[in-house]
Amino acid sequence: MRISDFQEKIRYLYLENDKRRGIKSTFIWLVEEVGELATLLNNETLEIPKISEELSDIIAWTLSIANLLNIEMESALSLKYPNKCVKCGAAPCQCNNKPK
Repeated sequence: MRISDFQEKIRYLYLENDKRRGIKSTFIWLVEEVGELATLLNNETLEIPKISEELSDIIAWTLSIANLLNIEMESALSLKYPNKCVKCGAAPCQCNNKPK
């Protein structure tokens, strides 16, 4: 699935609820999901199915915020992350391989 397709799905399913909730409360939900992921990653045993769910939630809440702000994330991601490292310009990134 393309990011734009998933963003449209989130827009269709949740935009009206997100509008009622507002940007600040929607952001708080996102932060709570990040906290849940942090808790799972801090465990000695990584529960991949639960981590997968939290990562999915984080992406969904991020797209909800993007929808509230009319930001098309597929375009934003392409601009921010071209097919090369934005720091060193290499693909793959060579930032950690450069001599000091």
